[in-house]
Amino acid sequence: MPESRSTLEGYLQIGEAAERCGLTQRTLRFYEEKGLLKPPTRMEGGFRLYSPEDLERIERIKQLKELLGFSLAEIKELLDAEDVRLQIRAEWRKDADVAEKAAKIRQAREATLRQLQLVDQKMERLAEFRRSLAERLEKYDQWLRERAGEGASAPETGR
Repeated sequence: MPESRSTLEGYLQIGEAAERCGLTQRTLRFYEEKGLLKPPTRMEGGFRLYSPEDLERIERIKQLKELLGFSLAEIKELLDAEDVRLQIRAEWRKDADVAEKAAKIRQAREATLRQLQLVDQKMERLAEFRRSLAERLEKYDQWLRERAGEGASAPETGR
């Protein structure tokens, strides 16, 4: 059901949200289509409205994509696990039974373990890529050192 403007203080329309996050409106729609963002609240007239929580999630997506190099599929997996953990936390607080709480903790542990595995896999791929670049650089440096007397300058150090 569309909301009226007066009940949604702190929410931003798509253009404002895109500008604040440094993205395009199309990118926000794409993230919604791919399931990275939940469908936002809509105003009368169908305009998308983004909550402060939505903006935090968008910033998290940007961080995972730009700084850490995760693919959108990997980001979706990581965010889905976070959503599961948040849901489990809410349920855990309601439960008084220790056995039920323990079951919730095991579920949260599995979600966290999956996130850790994704991060470890990414780190392994990055480490392998770094190794290959370092090996290539060493080959170039070796060639230059071997031919320094033949007119090739010795490699600069500065790694």
